[in-house]
Amino acid sequence: MSSTPVESLSAEQRFRQAFERLKAGHPRVLEHGKPVTQNNVAREAGCDPSALRKARFPALIREIQAYLELHQEPIPSKRQTALKQRRAKRSVADRLKDACLQRDAAQSLLTSAHRRIIELSEQVQSLQHQLDEVLTKPTRISRN
Repeated sequence: MSSTPVESLSAEQRFRQAFERLKAGHPRVLEHGKPVTQNNVAREAGCDPSALRKARFPALIREIQAYLELHQEPIPSKRQTALKQRRAKRSVADRLKDACLQRDAAQSLLTSAHRRIIELSEQVQSLQHQLDEVLTKPTRISRN
């Protein structure tokens, strides 16, 4: 930036300096992070937005508009933002619902497996008792 006092600069020079500061992200008048717009360039230059007119500064206005076409990201409306948040919340709710269904299915399988283990353990015990009875029965040895 030049060290020339603001009073000695022409209006176009002040608008151009303001435009460059906004493009660089180093505004002096506006809050940091304000987007580059024709009105914000005028405000950054310390003027009313109506002072930056196409009839008076056609080249500068074309530069600002060209910059906006190249660099400006579309700003989502409040409705679009709300819809996006609603979809995000819905997807979280859907994922939670799916996780709960998976958990319930896993618990059901675990309970069925536990019941089957108990049934098979009882069957093994029963067969073991039968085997023990057969093996421990004294057999008669006959002497002829």
